[in-house]
Amino acid sequence: MTLASETTSLFPPHASLRERKKLATRRGIRRVALELIAARGFSHVTVEDIAVAADVSPRTFFNYFPSKEAVLFGADPGRAEEVRVRLVHDLPGHSALEVLRAVLTDRARQLAAELAELGGDPARWAAQMKAAHADPQLRAAQASHMAQVESSFASALAERLGTDPDRDPYPMLLASTATAVLRATMSFWAGAGGTVPLEQLVDAAFQALADGFPENGALRDLATGPPRAAPPAGTPSAGEPQPVAQNFETERTTTDEHV
Repeated sequence: MTLASETTSLFPPHASLRERKKLATRRGIRRVALELIAARGFSHVTVEDIAVAADVSPRTFFNYFPSKEAVLFGADPGRAEEVRVRLVHDLPGHSALEVLRAVLTDRARQLAAELAELGGDPARWAAQMKAAHADPQLRAAQASHMAQVESSFASALAERLGTDPDRDPYPMLLASTATAVLRATMSFWAGAGGTVPLEQLVDAAFQALADGFPENGALRDLATGPPRAAPPAGTPSAGEPQPVAQNFETERTTTDEHV
């Protein structure tokens, strides 16, 4: 079974009526919140404003999101735990970088699908979130959120590698790099209007990372279109990109939910 075919649907086929209603409510709250924040600015929208616009009580809002910031981050403990478990157990025998590439490329596909399910162009929602992140109040919350993500990634990678993250810097270094890849590709994707699928950008970015970030490579070709001129004579060649993940789809560990 492929990664694409195993990607969790936002309406799982065997979900109960109660689960479908909860998912619809969560989606509706997030849609309304993003629209309000885009219109007024993050600092000028309260949880009460969102609740009124979504026709729910503030208490119901907090049943789905722990904070106003979480609406933008799409924070879901079940998804975060799925990623952590997959980083530990997926693709046995492959490197930590390879599993990061496979798992986070799949997560990028899920993120784009979640935004698409809000209705309209998913890149438009991403662009609205990107604009909201210019707010100083949100920046601080985002920094805290990303620190938690990095810590979770580092802990999972350390467990996978059988090492102590307090003594071995490699898991945190790789986790920090991975979150930077996600931030950069998401920002580019939103700014470019989603002209390239997010999961392709993430996959190509991890390939570039594995290749040592060559100046001329598949990532920049994917983003800019026509190939660029060859580097001047005498410039060291980065070589042809070599695939890092080869048919990893068949080895994915299935988990129950999706960060």
